[in-house]
Amino acid sequence: MGTEARAAQQPALLSLRGLYAGYGGGDILRGVDLEVPEGSVTCVVGPNGAGKSTVLRVVSGLLRARAGSATFAGTSLLGRSPRRILDMGIVQVPQDGSLFPNMTVVDNVRMGAYTVRDRGLIERRMGEVQDLFPVVRERAQEKAGALSGGQQKMVEFARSLMLNPRLVLLDEPSMGLDPKTLRTILDQVDLMRRTGKTVLMVEQNARSGLRASTHGVVMESGRVRLTGSAAEVLDNPQIGELYLGGAMTGSKPSEPATMTAPE
Repeated sequence: MGTEARAAQQPALLSLRGLYAGYGGGDILRGVDLEVPEGSVTCVVGPNGAGKSTVLRVVSGLLRARAGSATFAGTSLLGRSPRRILDMGIVQVPQDGSLFPNMTVVDNVRMGAYTVRDRGLIERRMGEVQDLFPVVRERAQEKAGALSGGQQKMVEFARSLMLNPRLVLLDEPSMGLDPKTLRTILDQVDLMRRTGKTVLMVEQNARSGLRASTHGVVMESGRVRLTGSAAEVLDNPQIGELYLGGAMTGSKPSEPATMTAPE
């Protein structure tokens, strides 16, 4: 059974229903319905201003929703503080570099476990992330600011895993990376999935993001327009024309992706 088929059989770890949220009295999200299956890499794509990053801000507790529901493992996220949501097992790697450039790589990674009091547990998790991301061990005592953009992103990934989260939110992980480095970073995203994490990723680089994912979501004007497997989204002719510069070919989905008509 393939990766996408296995993920499709998993229940939704994160579920958003009729979600409205925005800034300064204006709604950016206008009734978002979205599910993230457990064990998946779900990639949200769409034009600038579609509301992709706003979804992550609501899930992480940085922005309060005006209406609708957001549940994680059956528990509501709405009204909870970012710290409480972190404790529930949701971490976010932001779009902009968030490392402390004058601190060492290893100290930056340890910062990810700032809520953990068990030193032994911290060191065990440090060993685990060093195995997953060898740059953390190889460049441990160097200042984070001396690393390349791709290496810094891997250190950010490592730091996000220090709390052993169930859901990792990635906001534009391809930002500022060359194509070769991007492929490496997206391979690391798949590695996180294979080690048991669920990933919700927002990507401006739609083709690369979807190719690295199990599930795809297309947003436009604050609404979800299309959901399905990543292959289905890539192969959808309408989405290919609108967002991907022409439909992808080569894979034939067994079922059509779910398309919602624009209002």
